[in-house]
Amino acid sequence: MSSPVKPSAPPVKFWRDPAKRALLFQLVLLCAVAAFIAFIVNNTLNNLSTRGITTGFGFLDDPAGFAIAQSLIPYAETDTYGRTFVVGLLNTLLVSFLGIIGATLLGFVIGVARLSPNWLIARLASAYVELFRNIPLLLQMFFWYFAVLRTLPGPRDSLSLNDSVFLNVRGLYLPEPIPGSGFIWIWPALLLALVLAFWLVRFNHRRQDATGQRLPVWSISLGLVILLPGLTFLALGAPLEWNYPELRGFNFRGGMTIIPEFLALWLSLTVYTAAFIAEIVRSGIQAISHGQTEAAHALGIKDSLTLRLVIIPQALRVIIPPLTSQYLNLTKNSSLATAIGYPDLVSVFAGTTLNQTGQAIEVIAITMLVYLSISLAVSFFMNWFNSRMALVER
Repeated sequence: MSSPVKPSAPPVKFWRDPAKRALLFQLVLLCAVAAFIAFIVNNTLNNLSTRGITTGFGFLDDPAGFAIAQSLIPYAETDTYGRTFVVGLLNTLLVSFLGIIGATLLGFVIGVARLSPNWLIARLASAYVELFRNIPLLLQMFFWYFAVLRTLPGPRDSLSLNDSVFLNVRGLYLPEPIPGSGFIWIWPALLLALVLAFWLVRFNHRRQDATGQRLPVWSISLGLVILLPGLTFLALGAPLEWNYPELRGFNFRGGMTIIPEFLALWLSLTVYTAAFIAEIVRSGIQAISHGQTEAAHALGIKDSLTLRLVIIPQALRVIIPPLTSQYLNLTKNSSLATAIGYPDLVSVFAGTTLNQTGQAIEVIAITMLVYLSISLAVSFFMNWFNSRMALVER
């Protein structure tokens, strides 16, 4: 006997369906936002046209006509505004990259030192953190620039190291390496050494998983990276000369010059950010259960090996996410360079170029897009690195 067919429910009106109603409201809101943006853009273009201000990116091909104190690529006053943008961008990337390296190394040492059983070392590390993280970065920048570097002696009374390195109020002067013919072969040798070191590390992991035995892989890798390019360098007849700075007239000529603005910015970014990284490292180490340390000691492992082989590898998995935030902060804080005259992107492009061309919208939009791209690139890389370091749970 067949069961009776139930009558189908009447269709629900779309204004009584919460899902369809929410979709309708989202579409209405999206149209309102698009209309508002279109109104703002149209109004801005009309106002610019009324005041005789041209729009577009054609100004990037016009000659800049101003000098830049530091440039990683060849630059002259006759170059275009587009090249000033590249010069400022490279200067920003340089100080951010070196600042991240310096802050990471210094912060890691300070963070470990805060947990040292030595009373004096632990207190000095704590004083460093409390002092530098509570003083504004801009004030620290002024301290390094005006109170330290601007009080150095003039070129004739420069501080000298072995008559090769000179430090004075105009900057740090270093010998400049001049590669000769055949020096280019050093780079393939270095690349080969890095590939061999990478293969050795992976081989050591597989060997440890299979036999429980470890090789001194870091010392072997370091020897490869140093010896292979070094032997290649000697086999080619040492094709490298040095251009030493010499005092001629009122200033030094030759060699490499690091301007004081760069030194002040790099020092302030490194010292300031290292205080925050030290706290991240300390909290990461303390997040590891003390039972791990006790178990390592029960196996007869020394304190130094316990820290290096047991605690730090686990703490890294906790440290990496907050470390990403500090790297982003350091990169964005480098825009304060304009306060001491370092020619970064904000100073050169969003400062001098904007004032000379009057293209405020285009210049600010490009500058904002650059910082957004740098932040996203750093975030993507650190997220990838974190995923590689994270524990794989089964």
